[in-house]
Amino acid sequence: MISDPESVRRGESSPDAGGRARVLASFGLLLLFGLLTWQVSVDGAVRRADERLARVVEGSRLPTGAAEFLADLGNIAVAVPVLAAVAAYVAWRARRAALPRWWLPPLAALVTMAAVPLLVVPLKEAVGRTGPPGMAGDGYYPSGHTATAAVAYGAAVLLLLPWLRNRYLRRELTIACLLLVAAVSFGLVRRGYHWPLDVVGSWFLSVVLLLGLATFLTRNRTGTSSSTATQPK
Repeated sequence: MISDPESVRRGESSPDAGGRARVLASFGLLLLFGLLTWQVSVDGAVRRADERLARVVEGSRLPTGAAEFLADLGNIAVAVPVLAAVAAYVAWRARRAALPRWWLPPLAALVTMAAVPLLVVPLKEAVGRTGPPGMAGDGYYPSGHTATAAVAYGAAVLLLLPWLRNRYLRRELTIACLLLVAAVSFGLVRRGYHWPLDVVGSWFLSVVLLLGLATFLTRNRTGTSSSTATQPK
């Protein structure tokens, strides 16, 4: 369980400092995203370098079938059910542990996931970047598949981490999530579905969303632990 006294003491050590760090990181990422979006919108050196890099990635030795498989891991039909399954599991564990507001963390994760199209779709329309050769139309920046994968798998990891006591397992799960998102991103560029900066822009947005979710989960966990500790024996 996550409400043992030692965990409570560790969780209450510096929640405000952690929250401030996440806020500052979010502002920095949004600034970088703004600069990147500007560079993508103009025909400058950064955009030309991005297109050259795309040709290099498309010429890599990764088989087309493997690249397609990796790209498909960013589909809504794949990533969102994974998050939904993890949310249901965490809700079951929290309810079984009789935690107050056991339903709130899973709901917050799902709301964060729902925010992805609300952010990505208007940005696609506003920037109107054309796709790589062979891709019709515009609206390729930022990458929706990348954002879907990053937020779905990242939110799932954030939900699971408080329930894992083993530090090694927590670290490996986080690394696996990062590698998975990187693999999806590479697959999208390798198959010619997106330019590299399309996926980088989605990384920035996704991390901002996940930092917000992490801040909320930390505060909810601290409040839950405090209320549990003060309940009459």
